[in-house]
Formats: sequence, C-alpha cells, structure tokens
Amino acid sequence: MAVTPSNMMALGTEAPAFDLTDVISGENKTLGDVKGEKGLVVMFICAHCPYVKHLEEEIAFVSEKYQRKGVGFVAISSNDVENYPGDSPEKLAEQAEKHDFDFPYLFDESQKVAKSYKAECTPDFYLFDADLKCVYRGRFDASTPGNEEPVTGEDLREAMDQLIDGVEVYQDQKPSMGCNIKWRQ
Repeated sequence: MAVTPSNMMALGTEAPAFDLTDVISGENKTLGDVKGEKGLVVMFICAHCPYVKHLEEEIAFVSEKYQRKGVGFVAISSNDVENYPGDSPEKLAEQAEKHDFDFPYLFDESQKVAKSYKAECTPDFYLFDADLKCVYRGRFDASTPGNEEPVTGEDLREAMDQLIDGVEVYQDQKPSMGCNIKWRQ
C-alpha cells in the first residue's frame, strides 16, 4: 500500500455537484440534499483502507456533533469495486451500520465525482461554507495508523468551529494521507 497525500483543492473552489446513490437508503442524493445550514463536509472514504478504519469511530462522533451545529456531512466511495470488492456498496453499508454513520454514504461508480473533486486518497476531507465554497481541505488530524497520535479530528474540528463562529478558517492546512483511490483502468 503506497501512502498518498490529498491533492489540496484550491480554497474558494465551488463544490462540484453530484447525484449519487446512498448505499444505506438506496435513494439518490445531490449536493443540495446533504448541505447543512452552515456548510458541508465531503469525505472520500471506503471500507477497506486502514487509514479510514483508523478514524471511523471518531468520524461518526464528530459528524453527529457538528450536524447538530448546522454542518452537513456526506461520505463518498469511488473505488473500483471490480478489483476491490471490499468496497462494494454492500460492504460500505455494513461499514456504515457497524459505526453508526448518520450521514449519507454515496457510491461513485463512474468515479466522475472523485475526479471532479480531484480526490486522491482515502480519507480525503473537504469543508465548504454555506455558499459551497471550499474553506478547508486536508487531514482529519495528525493521527495515522501506528504513529501513536490520538484520533481527535482536531484539524477538521478547528476548521468547522471557525466556520460556525464566522471567522476566517486558518490557512495552514495539512494534506490528508491514506490509500490512493483505486481508479479503474
């Protein structure tokens, strides 16, 4: 497994639109459906990546807390399921149920959405303001499998707190690190 950094979308970029199937409800969800009053976190995750597994419980905790504060959350999986069947919609639904994900978990079968966000790795986090402009992109926190740093969501939490408080989100943002998105050939 090669560790891949996130691409770091330009701040101020408008969130690319999507219309994808939620692996939990079976319903299609759009960008407008998942946006919160204060903004939106878009996460590219999957079921098999050890970097995602390392954060799953805290992602569930943080999403629940911040959704109550008006920030929408959505997860998107874009991996090639033919070569990585552990990331099939059924496996994603199992992951969501196991960790009590209370946000839509969308399957990007065509991989067009991941490409439109320039997503490179799992996990990859993007925070958009109420106007759906990118104010944060990067890591959840400093923790990775095996580095002994606690999983806190500190980097993303700080950005969301600043967004909610109406202050400029800090610009010193670190890329996320994880498994590369499994692109189809």
